[in-house]
Amino acid sequence: MRIRIKSSIVRHVPVIHGGRNSIKNPDPNIVDFSSNITPIGIPLSVKTILKKNLDDIQNYPDFHSSALISNLKKYTGLQKSNLLVGNGAIEIIYNFCFAFLSNKTKVLIPIPIFQEYETAAKLNNCKISYFKTMNLSENIDLFISQIPRNGCVFLCNPNNPTGKLLLKKQLLTIIKAAKKISSIIFIDECFIELVPESNESVISYVKKYDNLFVLRSLTKSFGLPGIRIGYAAASKQMIEILQKIKIPWSINSLAQNAASIALVNKSHIIKSKLVIKKESIYLKNEIAKLDGFECHDSSTNFILIKTKYDSTKLQQKLLKHKILIRDCKNFRGLNNHYIRIAVKSHKDNLKLVRALEIIK
Repeated sequence: MRIRIKSSIVRHVPVIHGGRNSIKNPDPNIVDFSSNITPIGIPLSVKTILKKNLDDIQNYPDFHSSALISNLKKYTGLQKSNLLVGNGAIEIIYNFCFAFLSNKTKVLIPIPIFQEYETAAKLNNCKISYFKTMNLSENIDLFISQIPRNGCVFLCNPNNPTGKLLLKKQLLTIIKAAKKISSIIFIDECFIELVPESNESVISYVKKYDNLFVLRSLTKSFGLPGIRIGYAAASKQMIEILQKIKIPWSINSLAQNAASIALVNKSHIIKSKLVIKKESIYLKNEIAKLDGFECHDSSTNFILIKTKYDSTKLQQKLLKHKILIRDCKNFRGLNNHYIRIAVKSHKDNLKLVRALEIIK
């Protein structure tokens, strides 16, 4: 029997990500700089609630994630009808593309950027064009001129992997321009809460602009990558459509409990920002002293580094020191001379700097 497969699936190539499980037989003592998670780890309140509610796994989770949505309403200041939760931000990206994009949709993506937008759009046979820039804020007018009519634009703010942050006024200019030609603006704000010194979020504007879709994640801000919990904010119409196609019970009970308790712990975000601000300065200053490494200016909890060394070989050398960095050669727009590191605790950052001094 010949199985017929969609052409988009035949062409599909899964994205390679960071994380300790991205390598074979990871050392349990490895320090993971490849995952951009808050440097202060999981809130104690989350660990407590998980232990307390372990028996919940014998029951089906709340189909509507009611308690979590209520907490998100308080956290974001939006109405429940403007909010959607997902099994990580990734699930929401793929459901968004499935719901709103097709082979007739023209998509604009600045590069380098998080690769899942492109991959999810390709699975829906979209017509993709790329805008190469290491700092979109310097090319706003040209970028706006390339927004497709009746299309979709993907943005990441601050951008992964460059760490560059667009100002709110710049984003609003893009959103307004896109609305005039009936295009959707998808803005990934998964790192916005880990920007120490400003608040450029546009999440509140989903109430005003029905072409705006904002993605958030609890993974980075609250250190919960293993739980898989993300959320989105958009117009009531968009949310209703995504609720229709959402897989039943995709948010497990423990994830709902963990997310709900994390959202009431805003002090965790404040503490994270203080560490990120201090330690990012330390890392940039120390790495700048090393020959062959150039740090890009980043607004958030990770740093893109251009190096004269081969990124894959550098990653392998650091693994011998029980340090894992992100090899950025698979980011469209970059090559094998870029790596990315997360901002971690001072102890871990010191270990990375010393290892770079030895192997460079």
